[in-house]
Amino acid sequence: MNLRDPAGPGRDPIQRSTSNQPQGAIVPVVPQPHPDESRTDIDRSRRHRSVEPVLIDTAEVATMLSMSTSWVYREASKLGLKGYKLGRGRNAKVLYKRSEIFKWLEQQKIH
Repeated sequence: MNLRDPAGPGRDPIQRSTSNQPQGAIVPVVPQPHPDESRTDIDRSRRHRSVEPVLIDTAEVATMLSMSTSWVYREASKLGLKGYKLGRGRNAKVLYKRSEIFKWLEQQKIH
């Protein structure tokens, strides 16, 4: 019957002490956690938590407000929404802060 060493080949599951303990004392080896396993549960939850975007594009603003994209482009400055232009020319994207849009919506609430 062939019994395998649970610590793996070439590993001694029990190490001899070389410190201040009596000669020949046997000290069990404590397995060390993998570096990734030493992270806390908070770190794990941060990796899996979805993050709301800070900036959203004009099409998303239009959908959120049930308006057209051309209306958003035309009325954004009148509404106090400041756009952030990314890129150049015709393909430049205009993004808006989500918080500013919600702030503006709150101001439009009928009491």
